[in-house]
Amino acid sequence: MENPGASPFKEIPVGLDAFSEEEYFSQSTLLKEFTEIPTIEKAWTLKSNTDEIAMFFGSFGVRRLTGYVLISQPNLLENKKRRYVSYSHIAKERDDSVQFHWAAFPIEMGTASLMVPSPSGSKLLVVRTAENDSPTCFEIWSSSQVEREFHVPSSMHGSVYSDGWFEGISWNSDETLIAYVAEEPVSAKPTFACLGDKKGNCPDKDCNSWKGQGDWEEGWGEAYAGKRLPKLFVININSGEVRAVDGIQKSVSVGQVIWAPSVKDLLQYLVFVGWPSGTRKFGIKYCTNRSCSLYAVRAPFRSEPEQSATNANLLAVVLTQSISSAFFPRFSPDGKFLVFLSSKSAVDSGAHNATDSLHRIDWSIDAEPCPHNKIVDVVPVVMCAEDGSFPGLYCSNILSNPWLSDGRTMILSSAWGSTLVILTVDVLSGDVSRISPSTSEFSWDVLTLDGDDIIAVCSSPVDAPEIKYGYLVGNACDNTKWNWLDISSPITKCSEKVRSLLSSKEFCIMPIPVRDFCENLTKGASKPYEAIFASSKSKKHDACDPLIVVLHGGPHCVSVSSFSKSSAFLCSLGFSLLLVSYRGSLGFGEEALQSLPGRAGTQDVNDVLAAIDHVTSMGLADPSKIAAVGISHGGFLTTHLIGQAPDKFAARNPVCNLALMVGTTDIPDWCYFEAFGSEAKSNFTAAPSAEHLALFYDKFPISHVSKVKTPTLMVLGAQDLRVPITDGLQYARALKENGVEVKVMMFPDDIHELDRPRTDFESFLNIGVWFKKYCS
Repeated sequence: MENPGASPFKEIPVGLDAFSEEEYFSQSTLLKEFTEIPTIEKAWTLKSNTDEIAMFFGSFGVRRLTGYVLISQPNLLENKKRRYVSYSHIAKERDDSVQFHWAAFPIEMGTASLMVPSPSGSKLLVVRTAENDSPTCFEIWSSSQVEREFHVPSSMHGSVYSDGWFEGISWNSDETLIAYVAEEPVSAKPTFACLGDKKGNCPDKDCNSWKGQGDWEEGWGEAYAGKRLPKLFVININSGEVRAVDGIQKSVSVGQVIWAPSVKDLLQYLVFVGWPSGTRKFGIKYCTNRSCSLYAVRAPFRSEPEQSATNANLLAVVLTQSISSAFFPRFSPDGKFLVFLSSKSAVDSGAHNATDSLHRIDWSIDAEPCPHNKIVDVVPVVMCAEDGSFPGLYCSNILSNPWLSDGRTMILSSAWGSTLVILTVDVLSGDVSRISPSTSEFSWDVLTLDGDDIIAVCSSPVDAPEIKYGYLVGNACDNTKWNWLDISSPITKCSEKVRSLLSSKEFCIMPIPVRDFCENLTKGASKPYEAIFASSKSKKHDACDPLIVVLHGGPHCVSVSSFSKSSAFLCSLGFSLLLVSYRGSLGFGEEALQSLPGRAGTQDVNDVLAAIDHVTSMGLADPSKIAAVGISHGGFLTTHLIGQAPDKFAARNPVCNLALMVGTTDIPDWCYFEAFGSEAKSNFTAAPSAEHLALFYDKFPISHVSKVKTPTLMVLGAQDLRVPITDGLQYARALKENGVEVKVMMFPDDIHELDRPRTDFESFLNIGVWFKKYCS
């Protein structure tokens, strides 16, 4: 039997020197142990009040439920993520103590792409998404068996969206209908034969004919290859009948559908997010600056009262006409209002991501949806936060049921500087409170709610994720104190070797003063930004470990103090880490974020250099042993640094040359915005002028390539639509022409994220070996 702890490498790549060969063996064994740490994706709870559950615990407590946690783990052999569900019986007693009794083994999801429990918890929907034109399978499970199974052919729709952005699956209140988002069926393609065009369809394997390619149809860019138009469907789980939802314009892509509350036997409405495509579709992954609105449309399978419907009253109604962005709709428990997030700042400014705002619409259950709703600002955009105070909303998602028992308080996870925190928001008063411990520099993320209790996950750059259970002391209206309990869980365990290595590390969050202060900076842009510093707890002979500067992409993203397997692996190799959230990052207010556009390549580079100088001046890093790694805009910063500072670096899918990228990327508007700033909207064109191309060239790393002497590793995905590989290859070839040592890794089937299990493993193994060779 093969040793599970052995190195996954049986053969070492040709051409490696003895040092690199030894590092490949040792690092691959360690990286495999980090890779196997499970990742918690989501969770949900179902109430359990049976006597059998009470007897299982040996007592009859106040509330009993079952918690389910969806977990993923890389499967290197199959180059896929293995996803499984672990569950626990949970009992909260009258003295507020909590017991978790985990099942002995988790259950693998196999081919399931989605699992969604019904509102009552009595049914479970399992979706097995279609591949290669095979039918999509819908299974309805009870507590003991599959009750119904339906296969929806590709002629009805393509694969069901499960990406977290367009994704939307919602049960209606009586649990007879399920609304969901799936790809529009593929248009019929022409068939050709030896004698010319043939009418009608022919068998796919007819050796005397072939199917033509048909017209090209634009998709939604990076991560949505082959997906052109998400549409809305409803399935009747009693009959298995599937109907497309009528009344939605062909040009609108839909997502995030939910059922509107309704009175029994009255018409039911669906509320969803719609993205008009306009003249073209720009990339939407990580880009909240795409205009979108909330719509309401009548659901099928309900007959009209008194008279048949006309075409006019079947059309979808725009609910948010007065605001340029609206997404993640959620109804209050009593159905009296609809709340949603908005990225109006991003849409109006052009930034690919920006500070969110939260809004409310009053809703009438027994009236038709109104297109002229008054939109109430609940949490406005925070322009400049005072020191230590709420910096604004930065939410990547909202729970399907985010409400406390008072029906007016939402639970959200949001970036707060360099941490992820849990917030309560009173949607009537607008009051926002941080309820995860304010003394903790760890990151906290809410997984699910049960009444006024929260199941969350907590981690740090040097602490693997742990489950936490929080409960409110008093009632939701007071919102004065939350208690957080540690929950022992088998799903967060890691190997003894990894645990030992991590226990020898520590981290802190450092404020970095702005160094290039000038009069035209706003107050928010003049405030310190932050960097996370992770290192060994003790120095060896007063010598500093080599430093790796980790740079996030975006640029309007943020490095938060949560656990990253790849970063923790690099730290465990004997490197210190510096994760810089330069100005322009999320989590610090809108003024700081909007200070970067137009200054990309100067302000962000200076911020990174200032952060490096800060830790070296404190004696925490040796200036002669500094490396950097970044992906996307982080790679852009890395390649800028090797042209402007004598460091050692590695880049993953770096942005090197805007003049080349602007004509090939799925987000050409991003190129204009980061280069021109506020002028981007009036300047943007798909046919850049010579003057624009010259500006792009001057602002980006390709203009500094002649100065580079640093050994450089580049990791590229051949299917990247965001930063096409030509960008990185041009830069690498230019370095080689100048005699710089360059290594390029190309992954033929990977997109921008480079997150397929083997790709992630190989790229960080090579980064670790590269840094050990040139930086230790």
